[in-house]
Amino acid sequence: MTTKAITPLRQRMIEDMNARKLCASTQRGHILACKRFAAFLKRSPDTATLDDIRQFQLHLAETGVSICNRNRIMTGLRFLFRVTLRRLDLAQEVYHIREPEKLPLVMSVDEIKRLLAVGSSLKTRVLLSLGYGCGLRASEIVRLKVKHIDKAQKIIRIEQSKGRKDRNVMLPDEMLGLLRQWWKARPSRSEATTPFRERWLFPGRRPGEPLTERLARLTGIGATSR
Repeated sequence: MTTKAITPLRQRMIEDMNARKLCASTQRGHILACKRFAAFLKRSPDTATLDDIRQFQLHLAETGVSICNRNRIMTGLRFLFRVTLRRLDLAQEVYHIREPEKLPLVMSVDEIKRLLAVGSSLKTRVLLSLGYGCGLRASEIVRLKVKHIDKAQKIIRIEQSKGRKDRNVMLPDEMLGLLRQWWKARPSRSEATTPFRERWLFPGRRPGEPLTERLARLTGIGATSR
């Protein structure tokens, strides 16, 4: 694997990641981690020694790389050594640093009510209510379709969220009423051929596509509200 082109080593690693169904973002992170290691070595990672790995980890610490990024980089290298190269001796030299635990910032009920009250539009109020009232991530909100709203059981069905897990979220009556208001006001262009249950709750600017996560976050919803 080099920093210039796709080599047989990188191709084999990509195949290993595909075989294990790693998501695209994880694969990109692993590849970038190996490219960084190759740049540090100035040669292919398959020639690395135990001391090379030790020096690289010291290099990351000395150059001020955050704990989160260091762990992400070393996770990619561990996959390369353990799975693709079958070098368990090298994989054992990869260590992770425990990040200091921080208490989450929890908003009070009154603070949440004031936040929802300042929504400049119905769309903003609905997005904020789903994020802060129901505890949905921005990435979960933008993927909501009609089929995910179960009025009978009063739940929101979240499919393939973080960790590729499904989960149910309670749907309060107030939220259901707000969703009904939004459904009447939402843009519905180019949906004539889309089955009703497959229609996005928050259509994007392009026909047939949902609202982007970036635009959802402009309303104040973070990557996760929990």
